[in-house]
Amino acid sequence: MFRKILIANRGEIACRIIDTAHKLGIRCVAVYSEADANARHVRMADEAYLLGPAPSKDSYLRLDKIIAIAQKSGAEAIHPGYGFLAENEQFAQACADADIVFIGPPVSAITAMGSKSAAKNIMQKAGVPLVPGYHGEDQSDAKLAEESAKVGYPQLLKAAYGGGGKGMRVVWSEDEFASALAGARREATAGFGNDKMLIERYLTKPRHIEIQVFADNHGNAVYLAERDCSIQRRHQKVIEEAPAPNFTQQQRESMGEAAVKAAQAIDYRGAGTVEFLFDEDGSFYFMEMNTRLQVEHPVTEMITGQDLVNWQLLIAAGEPLPLSQDQVQIDGHAIEVRVYAEDPDNDFLPATGKLTYLRQPEASRYVRVDTGVVENDEVSPFYDPMIAKLIVWDQSRDRAISRMLRALDDYRIAGVTTNLGFLTSLAEHPAFKAAELDTNFINQHHDSLFAPANQQNNQALVLAALYILQQQKSQVNHKTSFSPWQFSHGWRLNETPTVTLTLRRGDEENQVTIEQHQQHYQVQLGEQSVICNAELNGDELSAVVGEHRTKVRVSQYQDTVSVFIKHQRYDFIYQTEVATDLDGAEHAGSLTAPMNGTVVAVLVDKGAVVKAGDTLVIMEAMKMEYSIKATQDGTVNDVFYAAGDLVQDGAELVDFTADE
Repeated sequence: MFRKILIANRGEIACRIIDTAHKLGIRCVAVYSEADANARHVRMADEAYLLGPAPSKDSYLRLDKIIAIAQKSGAEAIHPGYGFLAENEQFAQACADADIVFIGPPVSAITAMGSKSAAKNIMQKAGVPLVPGYHGEDQSDAKLAEESAKVGYPQLLKAAYGGGGKGMRVVWSEDEFASALAGARREATAGFGNDKMLIERYLTKPRHIEIQVFADNHGNAVYLAERDCSIQRRHQKVIEEAPAPNFTQQQRESMGEAAVKAAQAIDYRGAGTVEFLFDEDGSFYFMEMNTRLQVEHPVTEMITGQDLVNWQLLIAAGEPLPLSQDQVQIDGHAIEVRVYAEDPDNDFLPATGKLTYLRQPEASRYVRVDTGVVENDEVSPFYDPMIAKLIVWDQSRDRAISRMLRALDDYRIAGVTTNLGFLTSLAEHPAFKAAELDTNFINQHHDSLFAPANQQNNQALVLAALYILQQQKSQVNHKTSFSPWQFSHGWRLNETPTVTLTLRRGDEENQVTIEQHQQHYQVQLGEQSVICNAELNGDELSAVVGEHRTKVRVSQYQDTVSVFIKHQRYDFIYQTEVATDLDGAEHAGSLTAPMNGTVVAVLVDKGAVVKAGDTLVIMEAMKMEYSIKATQDGTVNDVFYAAGDLVQDGAELVDFTADE
């Protein structure tokens, strides 16, 4: 076994690899960018080296620097994790040239599967079923348009060297093909440096089921059951579970044997995942093979009791597979969700910022959290905004769903917008509980998944006010911004002590008036009045509001108080003085950037007449494109940015005058 390895990655997967390596007595070398100087994976490692500036191309994609650091540190092997250089054949070859073990498959296997079109040709020869489509070398727009018409609609246009939903478009008609091709090519070039495309017939209600395979250097290959990854947004997985619901043992064996056949066709070694589309009639089709460990590997670990990183290290060190196929056992059901800094209500736009408050569910045999961040870390615009993977296990799928819902309630994050509420909506949705799954699940159930939440603003307002008062009581000997003695219309001598707090949530401003009596508070909110009591212990507020006794977590960062009620977070800005009400009429016709990013294309000029819904600007953030559309009919007065410009969240992109 190796004595020292280098992990050429960051975040939760780097931490995950370090954890298993340390259990095996292996010393770990971390690498990091300037943005990750204080990251968790850096602190966990035995030693760490700076790669360069924050952008990936200057740090985690610098294979020359990574090889040099491995040689300098004396690392015998490199684990690439997933993403970055994990499926880069040049990197695997560079490791071999430097006499460093690449903890992954042979260069030839990465090359064979690196092109989706070449992979499909190999799979076709190996007898693995394929979806009808075009995977040819002629990549001219005219040829692709010709083949598109032959394949028929709807169809899926995707990057041959892509992954993670980038460079992918669903084309519903011939009229859409040209614009979809242009957008997919741009994303493919930005994300993978190659705009080669392939076309496949689009199955309207398929499930995404994948098989975990392993192969060693002694001619052995096994599959470790399957994972259902059908719940996706933007072609990126949101929920993964194992085993797949409503999947028979015969289907498991047929798909598993096809996956092993696919691995053997390219003389595979190590961990790999063969992804299939599973149709309603029970037929399945090869989609692609990922020549690395998958993000969702923990659900396989939970149902098999195996450590897949351990398997990778053993195989890379030349040892045989730990189990034969007939020794692989499945126990219970596991579900994983990906906790992201993103805004589901705003087309899943990535969010950035400081994790001002972070409380994770307690780990146990039933609950696991894989993360690369801690409280006060920054979610930067340079990398994938995943905060953590939350994984649960129990004896049945129903019980696992219940575990997940409780764990999501116990997950509390402030400082950035997250998808925790959306994940809860998914996990408690009747169609999900009934295992009515397909890759169009989120679109199909959009209205119910994105229905306005049952607002508990009044309850949260009262709890936020009680928190502020309890904070003041606990700091009575210290002058703080919450001291009522500083309020111009606060507590009054010779009267019942009374204070009015102004709390703002979004555009809504509320005033909460509290009278302090000897045994309780009298809280007035609008026309409602309620008797309350409260006790604060750290960040846990125990309160009695009327006849309702409750416990909630509350966090405070600067002037923002966040109240967590189940999976919902209510942020209130605490105001000590009235803010000026600026007249925003002059900005009524402006379009602003919804996030930090790069302008990819500007589709209008000054003076252009636009219709509501027209795309005016295309932005890119985290290698995904976002269209900025006109909200009204009108005329463009000015355009403030050009293609290639970097813009900040909230920057004015286009000014226009709306038609009367």
